[in-house]
Amino acid sequence: MQATTHPVDEKLPAGKLFALGMQHVLVMYAGAIAVPLIIGGALHLPKDQIAFLINADLFCCGLVTLIQALGIWKFGIRMPVMMGVTFAAVGPMVAMAGNPDLGILSIYGAVIASGLFGLIITPFMSRAVRYFPPVVTGTIITVIGVSLMRVGIHWAAGGQPTIFDAASKTMVANPNYGAPENLAIALIVLVSIMLMTKYLKGFLGNISVLLGMVLGFVISLAMGKVSFEGLGEAGWFAFITPFHYGMPTFDLGAIVGMCLVMIVTMVESTGMFLALSELTGKKISNQELANGLRADSIGTVIGGVFNTFPYTSFSQNIGLVGVTGVRSRYVCVAAGLILAGFGLFPKMAHVAASIPVFVLGGAGIVMFGMVAATGIKILGNAGLNHNRNNLFIVAISIGAGMIPLVAPRFFHQLPHWLSTVVDSGILLATISAVLLNLFFNGKGAEEDVRNYAMAAAHSSEH
Repeated sequence: MQATTHPVDEKLPAGKLFALGMQHVLVMYAGAIAVPLIIGGALHLPKDQIAFLINADLFCCGLVTLIQALGIWKFGIRMPVMMGVTFAAVGPMVAMAGNPDLGILSIYGAVIASGLFGLIITPFMSRAVRYFPPVVTGTIITVIGVSLMRVGIHWAAGGQPTIFDAASKTMVANPNYGAPENLAIALIVLVSIMLMTKYLKGFLGNISVLLGMVLGFVISLAMGKVSFEGLGEAGWFAFITPFHYGMPTFDLGAIVGMCLVMIVTMVESTGMFLALSELTGKKISNQELANGLRADSIGTVIGGVFNTFPYTSFSQNIGLVGVTGVRSRYVCVAAGLILAGFGLFPKMAHVAASIPVFVLGGAGIVMFGMVAATGIKILGNAGLNHNRNNLFIVAISIGAGMIPLVAPRFFHQLPHWLSTVVDSGILLATISAVLLNLFFNGKGAEEDVRNYAMAAAHSSEH
C-alpha cells in the first residue's frame, strides 16, 4: 500500500505557493519591522541606518523561516512556521540602548550569546512535553490568542493609542486612533474574509485573508489613506553585511538578561508548536520539538551576526493556518524566500510596508481569534466536566495571563530584572498552568499527551 503524503509535507504548484506565501508575509509584516523601528529609535540612529536594520531583519526573517520550515539537519521543526523577532526582547534591548556603557554592539553580543545558550539548553527544554497535557496546552494557546487580540484590535483602530512625538520627545495621543474610517475599513476587511471563506471554494477560499487585505488596501488607496512616502529614496538593492556596525562586545549583565529572554521565547515556542500540531493534525516528537527550538536558537545567533535580534515563531501566522486550513510547510518556505527578497530589495519592502495598519487589523481579529478558538477546542478535551481541579488550573492561569493586558503596572514595583518574565502574559499563564497541573495532577505521562494529540488530530478531520 502506497504511503500518503501528510498535508504538512504537500508540495503545491508554484503560483499557489507564491500567493499563499505572500499572505503569510503580509500578516506578519507589521510585527516583523516593529522591533527594528523601536530599537533604532531608542539608539537614535539616522533614518538610513534604521532602514538598514529593517532590511537586515527582513532578510534574517526569511533565512530563519527557511531553516525552520524546510529543515537543515537537526535544525527546524519542518512545520508551517514563520519566524520573526520576538517582542520579549524589546524591554532588555531598549534598556541596553539607553545605557551609554553598552549600545548596539553590546546588544548584538548579548543576542549571539543567548542564541548559543539556547542551543545548550534545547535538549532539556524539548523533554518538557510531558508537562503540557491538554489542560495546560489549551490554556496556554487560549491566552496566546487573547493576548494577540489586543494587537489586532489596536491595528483595527489605526495603531497604538499613543505615539512618539519626535519634536517633544514624548508620547502623545494618536490623532488617528479609532477614526470612523479606520474602523469601517477594518470591518469591511473582516466581513469580506468571512464572506469569501463561506462562498469561495478551493484556492480562492484559501487566500481569503489575502483577498480581504487587497480589498482593504484598494479602498484605502481610493480614500487617500495610503502613503508611499520614501519609496523614491529607497534603494533597489541592499546587501546585508555581517557585523555591519563592528565586532560585538560582551557584557555579562546584558547576556544574562538576554538568556532569560531566550528561555521565555523557548517556552512560548513550545506552546506554539503544540498549537500547530493540533491545527495540522501532525504529531510532533521530542526530537522534532528539539529541532524547532534549536532553529530558534541558531536563528538568534544568525540575527546577532547579521545586525538584528532574537528570533521566534510568529503566533499570528499560526492563526492563519487555522483560518485557511492550508497546512503545507512549503507555503512558509515560499514566504521565507519572499521575506529574504524584501530584505535585499528595499523598494519591494517599502510597498508592502505601505499597507495601512487598520487593514491588517480586520484580518488580525479573525486570525488571532482563531488561535484562541483552538485553545478552547483543546480545553474541550481536557476533562473539565469531570475533573474539578482542572477548572481551577484554567481559571487561575488565564487570570495570570491577563495581568499584563489589563493592568500593565501590576508588577511595576518589583525589581526591574523581573520585567522580562512578568510582562509576558503567555509566560505567566504557562508557569501557572504547569505548576498548578503538577500540584493537582502530578507530572503525568508523556504518552498521555501523545495519545491526546493523536485523538485531537483525528477529530480535527471531521
